[in-house]
Amino acid sequence: MENITKELSFLTEKAEVLKAMAHPVRLCILKGLLTAGACNVTKIQGCLDLPQSTISQHLSKLRLVGLIKANRQGLEVYYSIADDRIKN
Repeated sequence: MENITKELSFLTEKAEVLKAMAHPVRLCILKGLLTAGACNVTKIQGCLDLPQSTISQHLSKLRLVGLIKANRQGLEVYYSIADDRIKN
């Protein structure tokens, strides 16, 4: 029974990652970060032509599951890929 519980926990974690990625805007953000490297919200917003609040919500969901990370540089926060599996 313990193995089934571990397996279910593992699969639940993977499902959460896939749910976070399963949105066109989030896929676009991930693709952009892979191509351009670290970006701030303003740069991402310019590429996607969406309100900053919308971009921030999507970034938050990607951070929550560990797909991206945030690094503060002065007053700005730069986002980059945190999970090497995204590159594949």
